[in-house]
Amino acid sequence: MIKSLEFKTALKVSIPVMMGYCVLGFAFGLLITSFNYPWYLAFLMSIFIYAGALQFLAIGFFSSKLGLIDIFITSIFVNIRQSFYGLSMLKKFKKSGKLKPYLIFGLTDETYALLTSIKDDEQLNKKYYYLYLSALNQFYWVFGTLVGAIFGSNISFDTKGLDFSLTALFIILAIEQYKANRNFTPFIIGAITSILAILLVPIDNMLIFAIVCSLLGMFILKKRLNNDK
Repeated sequence: MIKSLEFKTALKVSIPVMMGYCVLGFAFGLLITSFNYPWYLAFLMSIFIYAGALQFLAIGFFSSKLGLIDIFITSIFVNIRQSFYGLSMLKKFKKSGKLKPYLIFGLTDETYALLTSIKDDEQLNKKYYYLYLSALNQFYWVFGTLVGAIFGSNISFDTKGLDFSLTALFIILAIEQYKANRNFTPFIIGAITSILAILLVPIDNMLIFAIVCSLLGMFILKKRLNNDK
């Protein structure tokens, strides 16, 4: 049974995410079919994996035939941030009952941002509001992916430069992080470790090297990072 007020509120709140997810999902679906993968692979990935940045990276994993261990380690480092901010949602999800597993699964960066930045209406049944918000956001992503995959499977399309959409996504996230923290130190650490990775490490291990070194750098400079907040 659909709770009308909760659904309408979630729909209204999720409109900004819809505009972004439909476009990025379309780009993902279009890009993966350009590598001659079947359209339904993109659809299934968006349903069962539902991790935008990692899904884009997965295309590179497939095309470069990266080893399972490298894929496993890289996937953990790319999405490890969700483990930390996910812990802060346990209190909100405490009374969600059987809905909790899906709420945890559907907790993306954008859904987390909405859940933590928008004040809850006391008239809402929270667990259904959280459910509809999470489900709508995933629907936007799946819908965009499906349309892009079907379009790419049936129409010849030049996808040159389309893979830059992932880079653009990370640039936007980085800008938003800077606006929130006003701290250049993490960006300097990331830039230095990336340059070192390019100069010192084979291309297959560059990403892992840069991520590990960045984490070590931030751990070493933890006090400075905390003082700059």
